[in-house]
Amino acid sequence: MLLGHPVLMKSLCYVDGRWIDSDDGTTVDVVNPADQRVLGHVPMLSRAQIEGAVAAAHQAFEAWRWTPVNRRAAALARWHELVLRHRDDLAAILSFEQGKPLAEARGEVAYAASFIDWFAHEVKRLAGRNIPTHIDGAHLATVIEPVGVAALITPWNFPVAMITRKAAAALGAGCTVVVKPAHETPFSALALAQLAEEAGFPRGVFNVVLGTPQMAMETLVGDPRVRAVSFTGSTRVGALVTRAAAEAGIKKVALELGGNAPFIVAADADLDQAVTVAVAAKFQTSGQDCCAANRIFVARPLYEAFVERYSNAVRALKVGSAFESGVDVGPLMHQAAFDATVERVAQARAAGARITVGGSPHSRGGWFFEPTVIADAAPGMRVYDEENFAPISAVAPFDTVDEVVRSANDTEYGLAAYVCSTNINTIFQLVRRLDFAMVSVNGAKFTGAPIPFGGMKASGLGREGGTEGFEPFVETKYFCLGQLGLPLTKDEPRERVAGATA
Repeated sequence: MLLGHPVLMKSLCYVDGRWIDSDDGTTVDVVNPADQRVLGHVPMLSRAQIEGAVAAAHQAFEAWRWTPVNRRAAALARWHELVLRHRDDLAAILSFEQGKPLAEARGEVAYAASFIDWFAHEVKRLAGRNIPTHIDGAHLATVIEPVGVAALITPWNFPVAMITRKAAAALGAGCTVVVKPAHETPFSALALAQLAEEAGFPRGVFNVVLGTPQMAMETLVGDPRVRAVSFTGSTRVGALVTRAAAEAGIKKVALELGGNAPFIVAADADLDQAVTVAVAAKFQTSGQDCCAANRIFVARPLYEAFVERYSNAVRALKVGSAFESGVDVGPLMHQAAFDATVERVAQARAAGARITVGGSPHSRGGWFFEPTVIADAAPGMRVYDEENFAPISAVAPFDTVDEVVRSANDTEYGLAAYVCSTNINTIFQLVRRLDFAMVSVNGAKFTGAPIPFGGMKASGLGREGGTEGFEPFVETKYFCLGQLGLPLTKDEPRERVAGATA
């Protein structure tokens, strides 16, 4: 891989300002999902080495927490500038190890950089407050304190942005971090560590470790020196993280988990707009996105017309590897995802659904699957009930707003939902009645650094981005300064109030 930055492609973990290998030489292959060729190898650290990373972060915390906010913000600003300067290299690394089209990878890097920039500025406004006193002679106020070492456990589908969204908030607030990326996409995380080093973060402030997934998670979450855990991944693993955190004692936990996003096309929707938005909401990252439209509900008067136009639009999507021109949909991430997609489509077909386009492994072979539309989907079908994480979409009709609200909310998840409508009454009803933490109306683009990203129900706890993004990494400390004396009155001599003598 030819890169403009000569050492951005790293094959070692980053701990306490040093690039380290595993104690016993254990490595894991990193493959390109487009052709299953091995891109390289990265070390799988031992438990003791991961504990060493926590120790380094713990030692660095005391100095970093007291570093003036303008200097912490300046380090973030330098990191932001370096990420943008090397955007093309980062996008190439991301596309090689994750498989998403290069244009999408460039977009993710810009998105990732925006979080660093946001928190570099927003941290300067992270302040406590004065509280009007109810206690004679006392001053009441709060200060915001960093919690300490933060463990950041990130997924493979957005391997750059999911790190910066967490790390920029934590670092800005005064925490030190240990990042544990997915072993499928480690090179993006290690490239960010290289740029963080160049940005001038002190030793131990930013660390990246890899290890056997369950062992690494349990080691980080269970360490009493880790005071905050931020995890993005499946609901199943999120439950394991929560359990491990509870067993280790009380610590701050933020979880961004799975989704089963409804996409509602109301009877008054602009049909062409709805089709365009549905394609964008479903097929980014080959559908491997927790916010991807998973169940598309269409008002019955528009249903058949929508299915036809949507199927034609999906049929036009170009499937290919990341570096081919004009590619819309890349490969699935691994064999397990491919096998699950095949099984879901077969089960829907057997249950009576119509496959209007796609429905089969792609002729390119490997882990490529045809972009697929499954009409007449219904409860009981896996494509309807489960988060698909694939380029397959389930479409179903509805008759009333009450019916579609019940259907949309009939899931354990509550991350994102989409609404297409031109009627403000319909829009407002759906926005308020849908049990989802984020609702996008008449558009697929709704995330970004200023917004509080997160879920309800089994989709998670806490928020990332926005001013709320600091919450997993800070504590509010209240203090009461008592016995300050009372203000002078016109009849009270100064000496008595001040306690002075003549």
